[in-house]
Amino acid sequence: MGSNEKFNICMCCDFFYPRLGGVEMHIFSLSLELIRLGHKVIIVTNTYGDRQGVRYITNGLKVYYTPMAPFTDQAIFPSIWSFLPLFRKILIREKIQIVHAHQTTSILGQECILHSRTMGYKTVFTDHSLFGFSDAACIHVNKLMKLFLSDIDHAISVSHTSKENLTLRASFNPSMISVIPNSVDCSRFKPDPSKRYPLNTINVVCIQRLTFRKGVDLLISIIPEICKKVPEIYFIIGGDGPKRGPLEEMIKRENLQNRVELLGSVQHTEVRNILVRGHIFLNCSLTEAFCIAIVEAASSGLLIVSTNVGGIVEVLPEHMVHLANPNPEELTLKLLEAIPNAKNVPAQQFHNQVSEMYNWMMVAKRNEKVYQKIMKLPRLTLRERFQRYYSSGPFAGILILLIVVFDLIFFAFCSWFEQKQDIDIAIDFPNQKYIENKEKYGDHQFSVLN
Repeated sequence: MGSNEKFNICMCCDFFYPRLGGVEMHIFSLSLELIRLGHKVIIVTNTYGDRQGVRYITNGLKVYYTPMAPFTDQAIFPSIWSFLPLFRKILIREKIQIVHAHQTTSILGQECILHSRTMGYKTVFTDHSLFGFSDAACIHVNKLMKLFLSDIDHAISVSHTSKENLTLRASFNPSMISVIPNSVDCSRFKPDPSKRYPLNTINVVCIQRLTFRKGVDLLISIIPEICKKVPEIYFIIGGDGPKRGPLEEMIKRENLQNRVELLGSVQHTEVRNILVRGHIFLNCSLTEAFCIAIVEAASSGLLIVSTNVGGIVEVLPEHMVHLANPNPEELTLKLLEAIPNAKNVPAQQFHNQVSEMYNWMMVAKRNEKVYQKIMKLPRLTLRERFQRYYSSGPFAGILILLIVVFDLIFFAFCSWFEQKQDIDIAIDFPNQKYIENKEKYGDHQFSVLN
């Protein structure tokens, strides 16, 4: 198989545009770069309000918004077999060779992996988050992931810490997992010190979902202490979530309405404009596999203060980031250490360094090597597949085996009821022609990047 061979790839995940976050932007940016490399890429996701059916976004990226209603946090309720007929039809119509699912908490992604293996397709899974081993929710998620991903061809983690976590949670052979970090389009995060506002203050920016996992309780603890010790400090906080109420209560209780600015929910188009207002970016996360937010902030010329959790230590060089253990005392100390140097940060130098370190085309080429590798793997026999599934445990193994057997039977029925040759092949969008002639056809940019 030649290194220049182009593949037809299906990205599967519950989380995609119009929802905006790290996973969504990863899938979108990676897909665009794979298209630039000459591959065909489609996205399969669930329904987002009135966004249903087939949509084309930037550079002809085709998105199937399937009629699978979200159940919680935009993830679908497990359908097990009901999605198989539609998914089979999509893969045949688009002449797909590789199915690439993303994120452990995506039920749609895990079901797509199961159905893809039933139909004989090559599969890849990318994990974007870290999960624990002690609380009930994580135990449940880890077990489901182990069941459904027992038979994948390869896995990708966004950091070495994430790789270790995935190896333990899913009982994968480490040789089956590649580490390919996230990236940032640094051209959209350029520094501009003239935009810093308010003036004559040291502005600390914090943009995140206001949830427990993002360390909002830490933020609530340190803001009053920092404001007492540094009169010129000013906090700019973007994001929304269940912890917004306690944050507002703290601001009112400590009478900090003139020292803390709450922006509420922030569109990704506005993130850079908020970042350049600051001198320091504060990240309080309690768990992170990679943390793309600190890369965007460093690219925008901000000094980083962050909790030292998960894969964060792998993301930026030491001179760009002050790392603290996730407790109020150490985080306060590191923020106080960073404040005297905040106005002397070489913003353009930071941007140039981050631009050299992170590039979506590099990420796409490394994913391409994974695709080339799995396409050379021999096809497993049914016995070998069953052995992989049964390794999930005496009870869980039998349960997933029953699911797989019924999936095989249902697939055989679907293949008989609507044979492959009776399914129309979709016309491919002329991506390269469109990219070269955007002025002629109209530049239909993905709105988040405008």
